[in-house]
Amino acid sequence: MRVVLDTNVFVSMLLGGQVGKIHDAWKEGKFLLIVSDAILSEYLDVLQRPKLHLTSQATSAVMGRIQRKDEFVTPAEAITIIETDPSDNIFLEAALEGRADCLVSGDSHLLELKTFQGFSIISAREFIAGLKNRE
Repeated sequence: MRVVLDTNVFVSMLLGGQVGKIHDAWKEGKFLLIVSDAILSEYLDVLQRPKLHLTSQATSAVMGRIQRKDEFVTPAEAITIIETDPSDNIFLEAALEGRADCLVSGDSHLLELKTFQGFSIISAREFIAGLKNRE
């Protein structure tokens, strides 16, 4: 399964809790994470925020895993469908370019779309339920 995770879901999965189940599935190779340079930059920016209390070693380990195991795409098309929060468009661009099966998000602007050009946009809860159904 080919998946794009928005930044909130990505960071939340690393911090554990219920969304941590996505991290477990990622480590077990149950899905391929699709990222672009813009997404990776945003992930890194958020992971380095002092309020998260993540060590540089932990952040480096996560970034290394992405670079070794996941798929980088360079979106050929700029998408401007989310006008109220244009920074959300990077996730749509990567999902489209990477032929993602789904985009997992907690962002209402993205979730309101439900689908976009062949892929679904779902919540972390829906994604976790789908992972359970595939077992």
